[in-house]
Amino acid sequence: MVLDTLSPAERAAFVLHDMFDLPFSDIAAIVGRSPNAARLLASRARRRVRGAGPNPGADLARQRQVAEAFLAAARRGDFDALLAVLDPSVVLHADAAAGPIGSPREIRGAHQVARGALGFAERARFAQTALVNGAVGVVVAPRGRLFVVLGLAYSHQKISAIDVIADPERLLRLDLATLSR
Repeated sequence: MVLDTLSPAERAAFVLHDMFDLPFSDIAAIVGRSPNAARLLASRARRRVRGAGPNPGADLARQRQVAEAFLAAARRGDFDALLAVLDPSVVLHADAAAGPIGSPREIRGAHQVARGALGFAERARFAQTALVNGAVGVVVAPRGRLFVVLGLAYSHQKISAIDVIADPERLLRLDLATLSR
């Protein structure tokens, strides 16, 4: 269950390095990041698995700023502002319920993810930041009905991964909490 709280890239880096002793240069190729970024992913995952972060309050405040900037940019349809909050190698994963049949389940790169986020503008008006499995993410709940959740992962104060969850079974398993103002 603890591994489910990690982003896909964090989980891969942690398991491949700590469990299988794979070097970060090999992990980097698998997760599509630099060896240093892979090392940071594994380190962050290790801290989260152990339940100790460097300064969770400050980290959550930074995450919230980035997530709110992402939402504001999506609402305005501001492509450049979206690029400013997305890591250049951001990866978006969407479950099967998140889009029409045949739509891509994975999108890589800031330009492609930002283009997709522009299509999120209509739903973004129903979105708000929330804690999603311990990190600041986004919930979309029109008329109070949970529709979709964006699990976000961060690296260097930018969004490095987005997990789009719309499958009702997966939504039920999420640990969601509101953020106080």
